[in-house]
Amino acid sequence: MFLGVLIAVLLMAAQPASADGRVYTVGIVPQFEASRLHGIWRPILDRLESETGLQFVIRGSSTISQFEIEFAAGQFDFAYMNPYHLVIANDSAGYLPIVYDGGRELSGVLVASRSSGITSPEQLDGKVIAFPAPNALGASLMMRQELTDTFKISFTPRYVKTHDSVYINVLVGEAQAGGGVQATLRRQKQQYQDNLVVIHKTQSVPPHPLAALPSVPQDIQEQVRTALLKMGETDQGRELLSKVPISAIAPADLSLYIPLKNLGLDRFYQKP
Repeated sequence: MFLGVLIAVLLMAAQPASADGRVYTVGIVPQFEASRLHGIWRPILDRLESETGLQFVIRGSSTISQFEIEFAAGQFDFAYMNPYHLVIANDSAGYLPIVYDGGRELSGVLVASRSSGITSPEQLDGKVIAFPAPNALGASLMMRQELTDTFKISFTPRYVKTHDSVYINVLVGEAQAGGGVQATLRRQKQQYQDNLVVIHKTQSVPPHPLAALPSVPQDIQEQVRTALLKMGETDQGRELLSKVPISAIAPADLSLYIPLKNLGLDRFYQKP
């Protein structure tokens, strides 16, 4: 028995924590509550660790605003962020996208309670509209830009921290409408979905990338990119990625996101 324990201890000692001796931090834009994000991303990172021999730890942010402060300071080695966040993060800390969902595009949805009788954005002039955060791209930035420039209405924004909270605020009448995205709306309880109606969709842009800080060695970035793309080739891997949600993982390039600079979203972006 002693010999078996000794062998086990020696094997554990011989197993490095990470192939290069580092623990890489991963930041995730807090679209959902922390426990849900951990449940989605930890299995993906476990699979990455198995494929690459590297070690990853999730560094949680309590709010989207806190996440913005942290990526602007380059506090994550890797970060999953919204497309406009990438524009800001590239300018502030040099982040570059490595993978994204090549199977879809991102757009914001504006929802109202089905029982409210509200069917168009024009009916929201002077009303309260809930948003997850000032700088959530489709749900808030693009939505506020289009409500202002296209529909020319005034409204009172109510920032409620998460997409889940937006939908609840609309359902309980704390806001007359709310901004979200189709992916988070589809993840709500069926009862919630049945009682919400989409009254507007914004234009579409490339979806959230996973980006890497430039201080992460290029070969490590390529290992992570390769492992994630490989994950997308198996049923089990696709199932894990679908929970992000990523429907068809693909290599990403900064050029995909440069057009976002031309939308004038800086007028609505709030620096944390």
